[in-house]
Amino acid sequence: MIPIAEPSLEGRELEYVTDCIQSGWVSSLGEYVKRFEQGFAAYCGVRYGVATHNGTVALHQALAALGIGPGDEVILPTLTFVATANAVVYTGATPVFVDSEPHTWNIDPEAVTQAITPRTRAIIAVHLYGHPADMDSLRALADQHGLTLIEDAAEAHGARYRGRRVGSLSDVAIFSFFGNKIITTGEGGMVLTDDSELAERCFFLENQARHKENPYWHPEIGYNYRMTNLQAALGVAQLERIEELIAVRVRNAAYYGRRLTDIAGLNPPPRAQWAENVYWMYTVLVEDEYGMDRDTLMARLRQRGIDTRPAFYPIHTLPMYHQDQCFPVAEELGRKGLNLPSGATLTPEQVNLVCDVLAEMSQPGG
Repeated sequence: MIPIAEPSLEGRELEYVTDCIQSGWVSSLGEYVKRFEQGFAAYCGVRYGVATHNGTVALHQALAALGIGPGDEVILPTLTFVATANAVVYTGATPVFVDSEPHTWNIDPEAVTQAITPRTRAIIAVHLYGHPADMDSLRALADQHGLTLIEDAAEAHGARYRGRRVGSLSDVAIFSFFGNKIITTGEGGMVLTDDSELAERCFFLENQARHKENPYWHPEIGYNYRMTNLQAALGVAQLERIEELIAVRVRNAAYYGRRLTDIAGLNPPPRAQWAENVYWMYTVLVEDEYGMDRDTLMARLRQRGIDTRPAFYPIHTLPMYHQDQCFPVAEELGRKGLNLPSGATLTPEQVNLVCDVLAEMSQPGG
């Protein structure tokens, strides 16, 4: 089976994790947590990093630190992983969904304009599958209406928007380091910001809201959202190789792009002129011309030993968020989108095999 994505752990991961075990510093105390926070923040061009247990809690923690809660609204794209909306609900605020742009697949600034109300507190821009959102337009909207701009960059480590890395384009950003991400800590996440007070608030909340001078005095309700030293040790080793890991995905995306241009009915992922897509997932749209729908193709690829994933279901179609809304661009992308194998261990030979099978299946009787 050619996997959809698996981590590449060929650097100093074992050395650093072994160091944690031998030293006994395996929980949230230890040098690797700070090294990872500082190193990843510097890589993204941001002053402060706050490591967390995963990307979902990073977003919840950021929203909570901003004081977002009941009565507030947060605008986000409906085409994203469900965790983006769930984190908003954890605070008691209301997620407000908007449609995607057809040319980037990301949140549509025009739709955001129409969704802003007096209750709106923030906009979450998701860099879907590794392609940056239109941050200048969103920044202008946020500034015009006095809103906080948040990046959900869980899928876009190292991607660039007009030359700047994602994570540095907003008031606060979050990342995920799940096992299939560009760099991984197994589970893990991080909040990035240039705001020292916001960073301090995140540190405070993630550590059970402990008083700085009296660690057993808790003046308010906090969370246990800390990253372990073991996780951070993986992250430090992965960060040392991040450019190499991105280059693998970009190289394989180029291979896919060259091979798939001759197959009718498979449309490639977006690449805006102002963006550097890191192709966390190489996602194609399966059109009618291909000769079978996306789900049938997925099943047949699996029979041939090729693992794939569908694009995300637009969140407004899920039972707990369903309100009879219609977002046609997101719904079409969700129905047609197919994630092909995209991980850091994927070889050019495997890409060619996937493309050979896709070409074969596109033929009559294939």
